[in-house]
Amino acid sequence: MALNFVYTTGRMDFSFGMHSLFKGVGKCIPNDSTSPPLARDRVRHARVLQGGRGVVDFDVFGTSDPYYGGLYYTKVKLGSPPREFNVQIDTGSDVLWVTCSSCIDCPNLSSFGIPLNMFDAASSSTASLVSCSDSICSSNIRLADASCSDEDDQCHYEFHYADNSGTSGHYVTDLLYFDTVVDPTVITNSSASITFGCSTYQYGSLTSSDKAMDGIFGFGRRELSVISQLSAQGITPKVFSHCLRGDGNGGGKLVLGEITAPNMVYSPLVPSQLHYNLDLQSISVGEQLLPIDVSVFATIDTGTTLTYLIAPAYDSFVDAITAAVSQLVVTFSSKDTQCYLVKSSINLIFPKVSLNFAGGASMDLKPENYLVLGDPVDGGIPWCIGFQKSNNAVTVLGDLVLKDKIFVYDLSRKQIGWTDYDCKHDTFTHLFTYI
Repeated sequence: MALNFVYTTGRMDFSFGMHSLFKGVGKCIPNDSTSPPLARDRVRHARVLQGGRGVVDFDVFGTSDPYYGGLYYTKVKLGSPPREFNVQIDTGSDVLWVTCSSCIDCPNLSSFGIPLNMFDAASSSTASLVSCSDSICSSNIRLADASCSDEDDQCHYEFHYADNSGTSGHYVTDLLYFDTVVDPTVITNSSASITFGCSTYQYGSLTSSDKAMDGIFGFGRRELSVISQLSAQGITPKVFSHCLRGDGNGGGKLVLGEITAPNMVYSPLVPSQLHYNLDLQSISVGEQLLPIDVSVFATIDTGTTLTYLIAPAYDSFVDAITAAVSQLVVTFSSKDTQCYLVKSSINLIFPKVSLNFAGGASMDLKPENYLVLGDPVDGGIPWCIGFQKSNNAVTVLGDLVLKDKIFVYDLSRKQIGWTDYDCKHDTFTHLFTYI
């Protein structure tokens, strides 16, 4: 009884040939996935933080459902006149990059039902290429996020992924357009000059139309991430939040600012790490506490669909789930994944799972946060473990567990917070305090 899943990689990256440990983790994408364009939610919201600064607000599209793409994306407007690009939201990488008009072997069709656009610096009156002498280039060469060539005096980048895909190109500075919310009744159309990547070459899975986007919107912690650039200009606070809808057509909200809600819990970021790493101390399945290797960090990554546990933790987790439901379901294996044939609601059968982090912060998971629905068959509905065994000795928490929760990435306080929330709500207004 095989389930029709094709596994590809998430977008956590190091630059210049340094294969990320995280590239073996990934998204689960159906071969024939299509996703009609979603109606854009026009409701604007935000919480204004220090000094009267507004926050930047983006609508989110896409879904965690592997049968319908298994990724979340948003729209950004770049250049003069502004042009819109669909970019995957990725907390596992740093740089915003979009496809350049001169790109080689780049996809021109997307099964998500969205048009693919290319950035043309020559057509933008405000675009400028980043030269090797630019301080932006020299500072990021030291961080391995840039390189220079004497041939053209352009600041280049190259990002490799462990699934043998990647992109290369050069950096461009141009205007990013966005809505700034300064109080509940005032929304201004704003813009800021930012540096981003213009991809001239892509290869591997990035060229596949099954999951093609115009680029990737990196939300990492380094200087070239958009959140870092806007914060350095005093435009937004150094915090961003998202609420990813898990059911239906997906969607959600992405805010460069802080969403506040009752019952938020926080865990400190692991110091001196490039990614959003937390200390995962144990996993609870029902009343059973599973010990894990506390030396292995858990990384929060919106660029990954499923969740990946190191082998000992994964084996203990699957065994505990199976033991808890074995008298109520028919168990079977599909492509080395533990599955269960279910005849009633999974919420009545499967136990609650908690991921327990440093600082006393627990992340409670409903069955739909650790199971993936398969195709109906005779005798019931198959649900399979959505956690996968990591091949790279890392634990990565992807969209499967991040959905239907508010997440706050507070870079100033060096912590991540979360709480359960129904992200299908059309407005978050009641969650914000305006000053």
